[in-house]
Amino acid sequence: MIKVSTNYSWIAAACLLAACGNSASSDKSAVDSTATKAPATASVLPDANLFKDSLDGKPTALYILRNKNNAAVAITNYGARVVSLLVPDKNGVMTDIAVGYDSIGKYIHQPESYFGAIVGRYGNRIAKGRFSLNGKEYKLATNNGPNSLHGGLKGFAAHVWDAKQLNDSTLELTYLSKDQEEGYPGNLQAKVTYTLSGDTVNSLKIDYEATTDKPTVVNLTNHTYFNLNGQGSGTINNHLLQFNADRYTPVDSTLIPTGKIEPVAGTPFDFRQPTAIGARVDSPNQQLKFGKGYDHNFVLNASKGAGLNLAATVLGDQSGIFMEVWTMEPGIQFYGGNFMSGSNPLKGGKRDDHRTAFCLETQHYPDSPNEPSFPSTVLQPGKQYKTSTVYTFSVKK
Repeated sequence: MIKVSTNYSWIAAACLLAACGNSASSDKSAVDSTATKAPATASVLPDANLFKDSLDGKPTALYILRNKNNAAVAITNYGARVVSLLVPDKNGVMTDIAVGYDSIGKYIHQPESYFGAIVGRYGNRIAKGRFSLNGKEYKLATNNGPNSLHGGLKGFAAHVWDAKQLNDSTLELTYLSKDQEEGYPGNLQAKVTYTLSGDTVNSLKIDYEATTDKPTVVNLTNHTYFNLNGQGSGTINNHLLQFNADRYTPVDSTLIPTGKIEPVAGTPFDFRQPTAIGARVDSPNQQLKFGKGYDHNFVLNASKGAGLNLAATVLGDQSGIFMEVWTMEPGIQFYGGNFMSGSNPLKGGKRDDHRTAFCLETQHYPDSPNEPSFPSTVLQPGKQYKTSTVYTFSVKK
């Protein structure tokens, strides 16, 4: 059992989010005229037949997990990714809060390839596509300007994983990343386990494990795009967001951390109180200009013990769906959908319009292999990479 470490003063503030959020001046200023109401009808799961195919000689499929509250998550073994996540809104209507496609073909061929995926071997960016380990330099593919992003040209998101559904609520996926795949050293055996629970609240737990036969770097995360009002329902700028983070890692113009860790106080990155995502996104701030909005790593406040630490909370302004993010990781990357442009056809005929979804990617910091002062992402033979993140879902009326 994983021990949960808590900061009770911060959690108390989070629990008041629905009551205090609408009274905050910054939240009022962020009201977006394009906001729409939560879906009036229940969402449905994708057709599993549209996910039956093969890629690189391996079959693809869609797996459905359910809990006793009838919450459900659809996961495909292509990229070990979340396709749909259905939880009830404040009116009890089952709402799909995960952005995604309705067929395996679209995941393979559409421009946006990270929806819901497990990204690796190294999630986030590595500067100039290179790093040194034990005196040897390794060169990676550069697929994001001058940098390597999410494992390279064909990272973990673009591979078919081996899947085993252990029971109605648990799915285990494994993938062997071979030595020198995308330039990374070592044969890395990765395992990701999804568990959908509903004992007290609906929760989706993701357990990550990996071992290697050579020294390497590892940084796995999940890249689900969320809209708590429902996929394709409009802007996320009015969602209320709070981070358990007093600091963040500023970046250069290519979104690589400068190596500094700076306080969020007095900046548009201060989400220590519940604040609308869009309240300050257009502020005249150099960091926001670099990312065209939020695309930054927040340094989570250290917990007082081992185990899961409350990292963030988000409230859907229309649906009342309240999400908490708990993690063992030291950082969380917040991406506000700045590069979404309506070019991808989503489930139900929706489009991925600008800032209609956000990501909260629990992870080690970007470019850690090149920043000795950051928490290490090195994995040695004989050691195990092991971490967990839990997303919980309740409602605020």
